[in-house]
Amino acid sequence: MNRRVAILAGMLAVAGFFVAHGVLSQTDMGSNRRVINLPDRSPQAAFSNAILVRDTLYISGNIGLDPKTQKAPDKIEDEIKNLLDSYKAVLAQAGFTMDDLVYVQISCTDLSLYDKFNAAYKAYFTKDLPARQFVGVASLLRGGHFEMQAIAVKR
Repeated sequence: MNRRVAILAGMLAVAGFFVAHGVLSQTDMGSNRRVINLPDRSPQAAFSNAILVRDTLYISGNIGLDPKTQKAPDKIEDEIKNLLDSYKAVLAQAGFTMDDLVYVQISCTDLSLYDKFNAAYKAYFTKDLPARQFVGVASLLRGGHFEMQAIAVKR
């Protein structure tokens, strides 16, 4: 019995060393990790909408496609609304709000749309805006003009 206790104590000490030195994360050691997927997500998708680890939600990149056609809408304002509404839905599915976002990265195929995007984006928040990166890219899937990915931490 003492030998089993000693072996278990040794294993815990080794695991603690690895966690302390960043080799293993606490996630690897059995913390709560939950996949968040919206009901309309395609089963063929090669990603989850989001992953929740404790109080942090990691949200996949998303494009504001028209749900019926799976293409970017003709009106930029509709594309932006689709994108932000989809984020709001993913956040709600996990019990978060837009105000829980702490970091957002937006890829955009036309940087002249920066002001249009910002006008709509700001309306989705009631508190402080998250840290953000807005970068120009050559193209996005399915003719999209914007792709957003984010990290949220429960307030």
